[in-house]
Amino acid sequence: MKAEHIIVIGGGAAGFFAAINAAQNNPDCEVTLLEKSSKVLSKVRISGGGRCNVTHSCFDNSQLVKFYPRGEKELRNAFSRFSVNDTIKWFKQRGVELKTETDGRMFPTTDNSETIVNCLVQEAEKAKVNLKLNVDIREIISNDDETFTLKANGGGSFKCNKLIIATGGNSKEEAYEWLKKLGHTIVKPVPSLFTFNIPNNPITQLMGVAVPLAKVKIAGTKLETEGPLLITHWGMSGPVILKSSAWGARQLSDLNYNFTAIVSWLPKYTEEKIHLAFSDQREDNPAKTIISNCPFDLPKRLWEYLVLKANIAETTRWADLPKKNAHHLANHIIKDEYTVAGKTTFKEEFVTCGGINLKEIDFKTMQSKVISGLYFAGEVVDIDGITGGFNFQNAWSTAWLSAQN
Repeated sequence: MKAEHIIVIGGGAAGFFAAINAAQNNPDCEVTLLEKSSKVLSKVRISGGGRCNVTHSCFDNSQLVKFYPRGEKELRNAFSRFSVNDTIKWFKQRGVELKTETDGRMFPTTDNSETIVNCLVQEAEKAKVNLKLNVDIREIISNDDETFTLKANGGGSFKCNKLIIATGGNSKEEAYEWLKKLGHTIVKPVPSLFTFNIPNNPITQLMGVAVPLAKVKIAGTKLETEGPLLITHWGMSGPVILKSSAWGARQLSDLNYNFTAIVSWLPKYTEEKIHLAFSDQREDNPAKTIISNCPFDLPKRLWEYLVLKANIAETTRWADLPKKNAHHLANHIIKDEYTVAGKTTFKEEFVTCGGINLKEIDFKTMQSKVISGLYFAGEVVDIDGITGGFNFQNAWSTAWLSAQN
């Protein structure tokens, strides 16, 4: 064994980044990366529809931390040590240029996640990281001489002086059992990024319709988010729904994913403003039918759906709009209620809320407060961000910190 042996468990973004940086910082040490499956960097490959959403162009750390429903306070230090700028620079130094899209998400200029995968794999090879696949660690023993013995399923064991755990999030609590045995507390994992299922509702017939800005409130809670909304064949998706699911991960799990979502299709409008717009239409376009003459910036199919939902006949003209129906229509525009029954994982980007209790980690170093020489990186801890590159930035920053220490 070289002077020291560092082992990293988990062949995802955080694991690779930790192993590469640990090997580069400690050329006299042996660094081994263990992955339980036969493939590495699977999540990197599928992220951003196969383009890999590397990070987000939010360069103000005090703003950046606000995109994390869990971990805001803890990440302040991590981002001050390894920021979005550092991520961009790290990849650029290795020949990978990133570009920024209008919504702030950053991708490789190639629009291909393999660019990031290849960069990480090559850097690991260059740094002489010893990669071992199909190694499923079932037990970690903390020895009296401050070393660790790792026992794998099907026999075989490894010994190291320092250990970094970067196994990612998992939806099953039993997946954290081996970490519990080390004395760590696990915050119960629940899904974080998911879309809303609205079965048997006619809104699903509008699948593909996108609204640039909607507001979604969850009835009976303080949860309220704004952003683009997409109607799907199973219900609703888009950034506003994903934000709701991230910020409300625990509450929505407690409700067993059965709740009422109240949608405002025009969040910038009050009920009074909507009725004023109706009055203007009565005066300016009295002979035009309501269904074919929308006074708002709403998709045509959505407007038609809302008009019919308010029991307004297709032939009704603006001049003939009954007061009662006008009230119903205004109500549907700003307080449209939908019964949500279940969730669907957002694409294949599974993110969990839960993991190693944040109080048990020193965020200056990412070292365990329970066991010396044990470090954590990425989503195995109880940190998760909303969609948009934030979960990867957490992975890069916490992995870099663990590798430095």
